[in-house]
Amino acid sequence: MLQSIEASVLLALEKIVGVDNVIVDPDRLDSYSHDEFSLRDIWHRPDVVVRPKTAEETAAVLRLADEHRIPVTPRGGATGLCGGCVPSRGGIVLSLERMNAVLEIDAKNQMAVVEAGVSLVQFEKAVDEAGFDFPPHPGEESALIGGMIATNAGGSRAVKYGVIRNYIRGLEVVTAAGDVLQLGGKLIKSSTGYNLMHLLIGSEGTLGVITKAVIQFRTKPALTRSLVIPFETLEAAIETVPVFFQRDIIPLALEFVPLDVLRISEEHLQRTWPSHLGDTHLFVVLDAVSEEEMDRLSQSLAEAALEMGALDVFIADTAAKQDNVLTIRSKIYEALKAYTVEILDVCVPRAEIPAHVKRVREIADAHGVWLPTFGHAGDGNVHTHIMKARYKDGRIVPMAEEEWRSSFDRIRDEIYADGMARRGVISGEHGIGLVKKPYLALSLPPAQIELMRGIKKAFDPHGILNPGKIFD
Repeated sequence: MLQSIEASVLLALEKIVGVDNVIVDPDRLDSYSHDEFSLRDIWHRPDVVVRPKTAEETAAVLRLADEHRIPVTPRGGATGLCGGCVPSRGGIVLSLERMNAVLEIDAKNQMAVVEAGVSLVQFEKAVDEAGFDFPPHPGEESALIGGMIATNAGGSRAVKYGVIRNYIRGLEVVTAAGDVLQLGGKLIKSSTGYNLMHLLIGSEGTLGVITKAVIQFRTKPALTRSLVIPFETLEAAIETVPVFFQRDIIPLALEFVPLDVLRISEEHLQRTWPSHLGDTHLFVVLDAVSEEEMDRLSQSLAEAALEMGALDVFIADTAAKQDNVLTIRSKIYEALKAYTVEILDVCVPRAEIPAHVKRVREIADAHGVWLPTFGHAGDGNVHTHIMKARYKDGRIVPMAEEEWRSSFDRIRDEIYADGMARRGVISGEHGIGLVKKPYLALSLPPAQIELMRGIKKAFDPHGILNPGKIFD
């Protein structure tokens, strides 16, 4: 594939999207060379950034790129954590940032029609102002809708309401050949041929460019309430989770967080978590349609937790208390970010969480490193931070680069190997992108990967769409 773009092609791009939306200035190109993955090793500057405003402009750009065999890397908000929008082969970065309109909020069908460049916070605001709710909540509110769909983003609320895939009813997609496809629509069900829409969801921009989406929303819950439940051990906390489900208590969110991680977030924010008992805390969010139902759920959950050995149950029953615990929990990544090399998102059957986290702690001890680990107790998604710092006597102590670099790959290998031994997968919500590509064969058998390659070939015969991602 080309590593530079001819002047005639640049001129053609300017005619399609306008001079101001074709970027070749090196300083501006640097901003489009990476996502949120911490290591600069994978950064790669594109030859040009193109910012279309419509599906038709996008299609024209792709037809031109396909004709000249120029790599095209679709890009949303670049909040990904595995190099999914890094233009590793150069070429064109196709930024959807200008396609940022909420086109329709359809209250009768409880569906929205939005462009791919709409941010999560913008979308949630539009839905909220219409009196509705969008259940999924991936952690980064600046993420754009197109990128969230392309990675099938998850989040802590998946335990009750599922991931992004569960809310997408229709997509407008531009193929590598420049055809504009309308997939699905304002429909709840369809058995009309292969479901190409669901192939595009989670395809990380390798099969087509998502330009528009029809998204389901729901009636807003009357109430939400947060609970903090400390346990002496991680095992005791996780063993409590199935008891909740057996008693028909399905939380909106259900996470496990070690106390040391909570203390770091507390210090970062200068706030106080409601309890410092035990080793591991369950953080639970409930939703309900009435005070009576909320009190019943809270009481049932507290009783189950105490029966299973909880040290206490703290109920955030005021807006101020709820804001406090939600803020401390949501800012953990921010508190750790400066010292994080990579965040893994291994997903295992939820009953395997204690054994997997125990193995992570053994790996940390064996390599003399700090691997803070927390995650979604309800869906088995475990987030281990591989750090370039140690945690000693309640303080973060930075490590020299040669120290953490020498063990980084082995640590990642060992954590992935344990996750796979427990019949898990290497990614529950972040995607494969560039960083996890070498590990795909750990999760999937060769026959399955070959079928995926065949699908890629059918959608993108010349291999121009986000080349080098998921597999070569």
